[in-house]
Amino acid sequence: MRFYLFSLLFLVLINLHAQVYSYETKQNGKTVTHRILMDDSYLVETQYVAQPPEFILTRGGFYTQTEKDILVDFEFNSNFEKDGLKQMKLHSSKKWKLLSTPPQELKGKWLMAGRMTDQGERRRDTSGPRKTMKFLLDGFFQWIAFNTDTFQFFGSGGGYYTTEAGNYTEHIEYFSRDNSRVGARLPFQYNSKGPIGIIKALAVKATPCMKFGAKETSVHPL
Repeated sequence: MRFYLFSLLFLVLINLHAQVYSYETKQNGKTVTHRILMDDSYLVETQYVAQPPEFILTRGGFYTQTEKDILVDFEFNSNFEKDGLKQMKLHSSKKWKLLSTPPQELKGKWLMAGRMTDQGERRRDTSGPRKTMKFLLDGFFQWIAFNTDTFQFFGSGGGYYTTEAGNYTEHIEYFSRDNSRVGARLPFQYNSKGPIGIIKALAVKATPCMKFGAKETSVHPL
């Protein structure tokens, strides 16, 4: 049995910008969905095709905002080897469709801080450049594994989730490592007591999680 430990920065998302959006574009004859998760300081944009499932790219980092633009300084860019981009400017428009659902438990940015095995706890140095993050916001989630120094990208996946009576369920809408995983449903159980929470995963392929760390939580794949 393996256990995953995460650090969590719990942010109270109170402004209008802390939401989830989506819009579509046409690329090479395909309808591409742009999913945007943005809290009050961090933004992730992911591009994918819903049918047939195809992951295109994901990129994100801390942002600043003016009246017209959102400037994002990337911590990761899955397309970095092709485009070399470390920054982007977004222009919000009427095309952006608000997807946010009512706030749910577990909302925040999570950083993998180690794992527990039958031999005991194994900690990970979260101050290093190699990160594995999970971003939970307004009913949607995404995990990303990356290196902030080298811009290496190791994988990502995401979709929407629900929490109810100690049950947490992920529904995968995109997955960089294996498009055939799209549509999978991953049920978990969790409890949270103050700054400490425990999630027991009933299904485990591809649920790593990101950085920031004031509170600690354990995630336990069974």
